[in-house]
Amino acid sequence: MWHRHNLKPAYDVVIIGAGVHGLAIAYYLGKRGITRVAVLDKGYLGGGASGRNTAIIRSNYRTPQGVAFYDESVKLYERLALELDYNVMFSQQGHLTVAHTDRGVTTLRERAETNRLLGVDSRLVSVEEIAELVPGLDVSTKPHQPILAGLYHPPGGIIRHDAVVWGYARGVDRQGIEIHPFTEVTGIRIDSARRVEEVITSRGTIATRTVVNATAGWCSTIAHMAGIELPIVTYPLQALVTERLKPFLHHVIVSATLHVYINQTDRGEVVIGEEIDPYPSYHMGSTLRFMENAAAHTLELFPCLAQVKVLRQWAGLCDMPPDFAPIIGTVDEVEGFIFDVGWGTYGFKAGPAAGYRVAELIATGKTPAVIEPFALSRFANLQPLGEKAAAAVSH
Repeated sequence: MWHRHNLKPAYDVVIIGAGVHGLAIAYYLGKRGITRVAVLDKGYLGGGASGRNTAIIRSNYRTPQGVAFYDESVKLYERLALELDYNVMFSQQGHLTVAHTDRGVTTLRERAETNRLLGVDSRLVSVEEIAELVPGLDVSTKPHQPILAGLYHPPGGIIRHDAVVWGYARGVDRQGIEIHPFTEVTGIRIDSARRVEEVITSRGTIATRTVVNATAGWCSTIAHMAGIELPIVTYPLQALVTERLKPFLHHVIVSATLHVYINQTDRGEVVIGEEIDPYPSYHMGSTLRFMENAAAHTLELFPCLAQVKVLRQWAGLCDMPPDFAPIIGTVDEVEGFIFDVGWGTYGFKAGPAAGYRVAELIATGKTPAVIEPFALSRFANLQPLGEKAAAAVSH
């Protein structure tokens, strides 16, 4: 689907990270006629966060900035199969977030009102409607924390993450842009004028004036190579998948109170995820603590799954900023160094919009209005976005 290339001595743009973000940036650069581009990754394509997430797509965020950005991404996802001529298997089955406390219901109501004001299809639903939407969900008063209401977001759903990565990669390759897997970046040289000069890799040194950091959980490490400190902490995030079952779950289910989210794939497997691990680490091993918590919380919602077998569990890395909103754009410290990072647990759903807007930034030299609020400088300017209520475990 894509060709192998020898590393050239120079490129106009070097993108570090060959996941959905890096490949999307390359693809939309190619659409603008910028093809002297190299996409580098220390492993295989999509082997990082893009291949380890639960592939949930939605735009029902809490802040106006977040809602506008993620809504743009959902709309790009809706057209992506046609755009790439590749079936990405986007199932807009609806996304339901349930609340178990009065405060939780208030938060969902705030999100619903913000969403609807900005044109996003999202509404507060009662327990009775939840029971109709998800017959297998326990909406009785028996659970330790009964369900009180929900936020229903019909455009949300799930997608095949490998199909998205491969579709973008094929599109990038057809544009003549080079993809270089198994090419680890070991250093970045900055000249005396504080401009990007070279990228040092395990396969040689590349001259370039533009570098994009799209490395998710490893982003602070790459930023440090350019002399930039990021307010980001990396945490493991785990998920598991069960044996195949007959279709019974036709919506994505999320409980921020129970710290769990659940969906069923087109193959019948139930995918279950939780919040990030309670400690910073680059370790991607599975833990018993996660398995026990995920099982217990899932059974509060779906006691019918008590006898179902778990097939496997895995982990990925999340780059968590303090306000749970991404960091996108240029920085004052180094000219030509661009960020597309800080995506935490919600990066895959943002891939197309981030790629489209970062490509626009590179091509025009101007920051698009929709990503201006996500600049790194917002922390120094005391203007954090406060997206935690919709992004912590809401996926």
